[in-house]
Amino acid sequence: MAFTDDDIARYARHLVLREVGGPGQQSLRAARVFIVGAGGLGGPAALYLAAAGVGHVTLADPDTVSLDNLQRQILFRTADIDASKVETGRRVLEALNPGVSVAIHYESLTADNADALLAGHDLVLDGTDRFETRFDVNAACYRLGLPLVSGAVGRWDGQVGVFAAGVTRGAAPDARAPCYRCFVAAIPPDAETCERVGVVGALTGVIGSMMALEAIKWITGAGKPLDGRILLFDGLDGTSRTVRLKPDPACTVCGDALHNAGA
Repeated sequence: MAFTDDDIARYARHLVLREVGGPGQQSLRAARVFIVGAGGLGGPAALYLAAAGVGHVTLADPDTVSLDNLQRQILFRTADIDASKVETGRRVLEALNPGVSVAIHYESLTADNADALLAGHDLVLDGTDRFETRFDVNAACYRLGLPLVSGAVGRWDGQVGVFAAGVTRGAAPDARAPCYRCFVAAIPPDAETCERVGVVGALTGVIGSMMALEAIKWITGAGKPLDGRILLFDGLDGTSRTVRLKPDPACTVCGDALHNAGA
């Protein structure tokens, strides 16, 4: 589909960008992205993906907006308190970019519904704060062969990574890429939550924006995504570092034992 004059004006900074240009913008328009969680991470990610011209965005979140969300969840306003996060999010994204189609699910993603909800999408962003949900999202992405962009924050620290285990690139699925469970095998016994230890609001914007950036890179083929790598950001020191991950042969989702058993 050809760009209209309004499209050319809206996406002008992308169209002149060597790594995106017309073909990359067309890829963004054709993309279907699922965002799990419409809060501190999913909100800014959704805003930037809608602004970038991603053609279809799906939001899933069972929560309503509360006053304590507004310190960091920039998708919402004070007048939105007690409203559905996904319904409010759809209204905001469509107002930002009427060319983006937004679907919503007023529910949590679980092991029982994950495959059905994620099917038909090209990329998944997980900004939830529960390890159980992260594990369910990861397992479904692996089964469906979908790339997963995962972000997390706490206090002043954040991380973002891309997990592409099982994603077909070329002739066959990439057997060398780790999944999220290769990174976090089990729920840490001392796992902290933002509700308990706090989080600086602007940090969620930093990591959520990084998640959107990784999604845009993946969709357009620009640069080098954080595929099999984790970017660790220290907001207090203003520093970051990237660590490489290896597939875990004993992983309960993508490990060698599972494949050998099914051979």
